[in-house]
Amino acid sequence: MANIVQFDKVGLRYGEGAETLCDISFTLTTGAFYFLTGASGAGKTSLLKLLYLAQRPTRGKIMLFGEDAVTLPRGRLPGFRRRIGVVFQDFRLVPHLSAYDNIALPLRVAGVPEADIDAPVREMLAWVGLGERVEARPPTLSGGEQQRVAIARAVIGRPEILVADEPTGNVDPDMAERLLHLFDSLNRLGTTVVVATHDFHLLGRIPNAHMMRLDGGRLLDPTGSLRFPPIQPDPASAS
Repeated sequence: MANIVQFDKVGLRYGEGAETLCDISFTLTTGAFYFLTGASGAGKTSLLKLLYLAQRPTRGKIMLFGEDAVTLPRGRLPGFRRRIGVVFQDFRLVPHLSAYDNIALPLRVAGVPEADIDAPVREMLAWVGLGERVEARPPTLSGGEQQRVAIARAVIGRPEILVADEPTGNVDPDMAERLLHLFDSLNRLGTTVVVATHDFHLLGRIPNAHMMRLDGGRLLDPTGSLRFPPIQPDPASAS
């Protein structure tokens, strides 16, 4: 399958300090599922920022959708970003908009007619368990509810790439499983999925998922070749 992302000896430095990311080289295959793991401070969020074009690298080359993303003119960035769904660790919901309107926002930005927005937004709200919170604004939602709105907003447009930074950090285990199933379903439709997480309980939930590990700003497994076997149900719980 074709590569949708390629990093070649990428480095990232903030200010005058040491590099946050050093000599990062990897490829992401179209339609594959990846977990990005590493301890807090390993550089996961910084790597994701490069991936969804919120940050340009200090050095190295990034190819995205077959084009050089480092030299991409600023005028073309919005079009590229609309092809990437992002679940931010701090949600970044628009506080004065309802849950419905936050989720509908990517569709409206893309120019989807209003008549074609209502059904998918309400379906997504129901799927993440917020069918009764349509008009609720983010300040009135719990952290877990805000997380679910953020995820619904990120996936509603069926992006070519979905990038999620600790997407299950504010939800209970049952909802974490449900959201991971949503990511898996989107992946089966062809979306390349990258989930940054330190929750090792999730890593075996997606059959054939790849894992990339960051440590001190370096990739320990740049091929993503390490796989986890699917987690089997507990026999005792089935009886």
